[in-house]
Amino acid sequence: MKSDTGFAYLGLTEVGALIRERSVTAREVIEAQLQRIAALDTELKSYTLVLDTSARAQADEADREIAAGRYRGPLHGVPIAVKDLFWLKGAPTAAGTTVHSAFVPDEDATVVRRLREAGAVLVGKTQMTEGAYSDHHPSVTPPRNPWNASHWPGISSSGSGVATAAGLCYGALASDTGGSIRWPAAANGVTGLKPTWGRVSRFGAFELAASLDHVGTLARNTLDAATMLAAIAGSDPRDPTALIDPVPDYPAAAAMRMRGLRVGVDPAWNSADVDPETQTALQMAIGVFADLGAEIIEIRFPDVAQIVADWVSNCAVEAAVAHETSFSAHRDHYGAVLAGVIETGRALSGIDYQKILLRRAAFRGEVDALFSSIDLLLTPVQPFAPLTLKTIATLGEQPELIARLQRYTCPFDMSGHPTLTFPGNSSSTGMPIGLQLVAGRLQEADLVRAGTAFQAATSWHQRHPEI
Repeated sequence: MKSDTGFAYLGLTEVGALIRERSVTAREVIEAQLQRIAALDTELKSYTLVLDTSARAQADEADREIAAGRYRGPLHGVPIAVKDLFWLKGAPTAAGTTVHSAFVPDEDATVVRRLREAGAVLVGKTQMTEGAYSDHHPSVTPPRNPWNASHWPGISSSGSGVATAAGLCYGALASDTGGSIRWPAAANGVTGLKPTWGRVSRFGAFELAASLDHVGTLARNTLDAATMLAAIAGSDPRDPTALIDPVPDYPAAAAMRMRGLRVGVDPAWNSADVDPETQTALQMAIGVFADLGAEIIEIRFPDVAQIVADWVSNCAVEAAVAHETSFSAHRDHYGAVLAGVIETGRALSGIDYQKILLRRAAFRGEVDALFSSIDLLLTPVQPFAPLTLKTIATLGEQPELIARLQRYTCPFDMSGHPTLTFPGNSSSTGMPIGLQLVAGRLQEADLVRAGTAFQAATSWHQRHPEI
């Protein structure tokens, strides 16, 4: 068996292949993971609950099934983490809150059930911000960025990002309402796949803002993120908003070359108030994509200032709906930040909300039209190098900084388009710099093609924190 560190940083599909070949057992893999979690997570705080007993039982069952020829696929026997947003039968599921701290679901979320059906070993629940909004509950110790504890680990899916980057799981379920797959992916140097809204069922996931919430995956490379998405995507009678469109073979798309894909770039949007290190990463990525045979097309993206501002109010109204009963009965259980956004939503007039919906529909149409001339759009994830916790602590006093942070993420939750976040460089301080590709609706396969090709030609995704 490989050393702990080397084994921990194998890709999901790599370790899955070893388990299938019976070069290593699922039990050996989970034992290595549990030992690593015990050694490192007292500092990193990525997990809120480690399911050591049940994980061992799941691994043993996977070994028995594989030995008997009942192989379920590339996730069989592989340890996967579950963001605490998602119901897990018999396990506390609090969504980062205290108001739901006693909730123990009697059934799995659809995405959790599908992971089980794929044979994945569910290693634990990862820590998250309160109710999946922007700040942790005051009673929670936030996860720490494994690259540098003085830097931001991202937002709501931060525990999933930290655990994946630190080798404490091989992939993790995550969600994104305003950037909560993309910021943790960028901050922790991993790959995040946010699919089209509705591509993945939200049944059994605590709501923040129903029409903005996207369920996706975090992993150490595009193929791994796509393999997880293939397992969880698809229609669901328990969620009528889950799209009925057939789910493509995403892992097969990873084997396709990038030649012929049209990559749109808006030089003005990608450079205005964007720091030099991020611009350098973008230019390097453009060069890589061109070398891989993509056609680089200069485009002009719609102005996003209004849609970013509208995201705040849109999210606030839907959060007020999601928390209507519990907030009225247990206001004192809420942290100041989530309580503040709920109050904002409760105060917004119906007329003002309708104006937001109309502007959102128009913006969605503009983005859809853009993808008639391109296949992919390349942007930053954020316009500056990874932020320090000291800077993040001042966000409440700097609305212009919040708007800058949201510039490249919130618009694609408002429009519902799929995105891929991937490491594209490192900063002068050694922190990862993430980049974003956006695709047309239901065109996740194009993201997988491009992301896999980029990662075959570069090595940024192979860097790991020294812990």
